[in-house]
Amino acid sequence: MSRLELSIAWRYLRSRGSARLFSFISVIAIGGVLVGVSALIVINGVMTGMQNDLREKILVGSPDLRVLTFGDDLKLTDWQPTLARVRRNKSVVAAAPFVLTQGLATAGHDYSEGVFVEGIPPAGPGVPDVTSIRQHASTGDFRFATDDGQHRGAVLGKRLAERLNVFPGSKLTLVSPAGAKFNAAVGGYVPRVYQYQVTGVFETGMYEYDNSYVYIDLDQAKEFAGLGDAVTGIEARTSNRWQAGEVARQLSDTLGYPYRVLDWQEVNSQLFQALKLEKLAMRVILLLIVLVAAFNIVSTLTMVVKDKTREIGILKAMGLPARSVRRIFLAQGLVIGAVGTAVGVAIGVTTGIAIDRGQLIPLDPTVYFIDHLPVTIQLSDVMWIVCASVVIAALATLYPAIQAARLFPVEAIRHE
Repeated sequence: MSRLELSIAWRYLRSRGSARLFSFISVIAIGGVLVGVSALIVINGVMTGMQNDLREKILVGSPDLRVLTFGDDLKLTDWQPTLARVRRNKSVVAAAPFVLTQGLATAGHDYSEGVFVEGIPPAGPGVPDVTSIRQHASTGDFRFATDDGQHRGAVLGKRLAERLNVFPGSKLTLVSPAGAKFNAAVGGYVPRVYQYQVTGVFETGMYEYDNSYVYIDLDQAKEFAGLGDAVTGIEARTSNRWQAGEVARQLSDTLGYPYRVLDWQEVNSQLFQALKLEKLAMRVILLLIVLVAAFNIVSTLTMVVKDKTREIGILKAMGLPARSVRRIFLAQGLVIGAVGTAVGVAIGVTTGIAIDRGQLIPLDPTVYFIDHLPVTIQLSDVMWIVCASVVIAALATLYPAIQAARLFPVEAIRHE
């Protein structure tokens, strides 16, 4: 593209008044691209941020892999050899048994509610951290140590502890439905009742964990769930959680029936698939805004062609070829698209960072699982938005550029 073509394109874009850089119609076209690009960056960042935030918070208490078993009892009886086989997989960096059951929690008053009771090995030297739940203790720790030396400690989620009005040192009563026996004297089943001492409170930011989970010592959980020496399953952490699905398939082939291995994506597949579909839908909807901006570019350049018909005719009569005329209007469209895209990227990225760091949009964690709207701006997302915007702007110049190039010099000079 020659200097002459660029100078003519720049002259057509500028306002006739010397005080303004662009003409009004050019500003309108740039504004359309700006709004579309900035909205696309912010909304795409919101969807990415929600996916990442939910994934990280889910994996606070949920491992990369869980080895379970088929059968009526849904428990692993001979779990020590299975644990050894799981640890031999080169992609598994940590593995440990766990117990997961449900119970009724109360703190010595009339209020009680159902909770999830999970048993894990107490924190200490050599104990593998399969999940990061132990790092989220806001008060106390996960050693489950009590004064009697029996490890009858319990660690509760923050919201659950607030409702039960308990703190480290308080007594906690858990009622287990497992092993309940029929009592003829009362004419019903009598559940088993266990007393624990609150030794810690954790806060993950994930509503499900903070609201309804109680962690106790693994051996105490076996007794509470009536499993004897058995466990619910084995949880494992992999070297790369994005390859957890492949590791799960390897372990399934190695262990065989009656074992089944679930990775974190399979366990939460419905949630993440819904988020992916919603992200795709938002991308398509917001991309339509950029397409609307492209129509603004078409109308803008068409008006320029109409307004500059005589000038184009004079230029062609002086020997300017048709391809140069096309390049003039292509340059106009690219300038509009590039300026609108650049300003839109700056506004979108700045807005996204401000929303995320300042936590400007709070959410109800009982509905959304998170307490504020997270925004994650990824370079790959910004790049495809920039490319799509510039390509659409370039394509929008084709019609007016072709129309201008087809003008006959004599007819264009006579145009009123």
